[in-house]
Amino acid sequence: MSPTHRLSEEQKEFYHKNGYVIGLPAIYSADEMRRINADLPPLLALLKPGESSKDIREWHEESLYLYDIAMNPKILDLVEGILGPDFYLWASNFFIKDPRTTAVVGWHQDAYYWPMAPQGRTVTVWLAFDDVDAVNGAMKIIPGSHASGIITHKRSTQTDSVLLLELEGGSFREDTAVQFTLKAGEVSLHDDRAVHGSPANPSDRRRAGLTLRYSTTEVKNDLSVNPNFKAYLARGVDRFHHNPEGRKPAQRYGRPAFKAVSVEDVGAAKA
Repeated sequence: MSPTHRLSEEQKEFYHKNGYVIGLPAIYSADEMRRINADLPPLLALLKPGESSKDIREWHEESLYLYDIAMNPKILDLVEGILGPDFYLWASNFFIKDPRTTAVVGWHQDAYYWPMAPQGRTVTVWLAFDDVDAVNGAMKIIPGSHASGIITHKRSTQTDSVLLLELEGGSFREDTAVQFTLKAGEVSLHDDRAVHGSPANPSDRRRAGLTLRYSTTEVKNDLSVNPNFKAYLARGVDRFHHNPEGRKPAQRYGRPAFKAVSVEDVGAAKA
């Protein structure tokens, strides 16, 4: 374990109290991120007509390019500080906002979308591919919102959000939101129940981030909702064996034959 990527007791306490942590040491240097970004186009080239970068979900299952990032020991060291020694990788998703775009990510809780239990034992790592800030639409989070449990989401009809389900206004205090600022190569960590979202990108700069999801090994996916779910043991031992195991990809770039699903996609009754 890298001493520089071990969370301090103060950072762990902050995370558990607020549902997130930032101000972490960079995972990749500026030069390393330039190389990673230079290697991104072949992955984007695998998108089909009508698809966008939002459709790059779980492509770590077929792309070493993404799998190797997700299994970076520095990232796993940070995650272990929150989840403990036994956890698996199960999801990856790109969120790319091109310059001068109106798309937003509405206020939501990740756990609402996922047919997984128990909740509160999943960490999302948000890796910045670009410098991200208030100007180009970086994420905002409501501190402490994870402690209130899951809030009902409603189906959006008049919104520029890339999500179909959002929290209703008034269900949390938006004025308490914390604006994230990250340099390319840096990460944030947040709880699956934390309320978060992001505004549009009216700037001349791209805002790209890769989310990576990790859960403790006792977390079980509902295969009746997401039958393609695969768990990739990242650290420790899986004593529960709740989920199908994934295999390390053999090619640099590839995409799964299935389309990832969530509560949003299947139109669950609570939507």
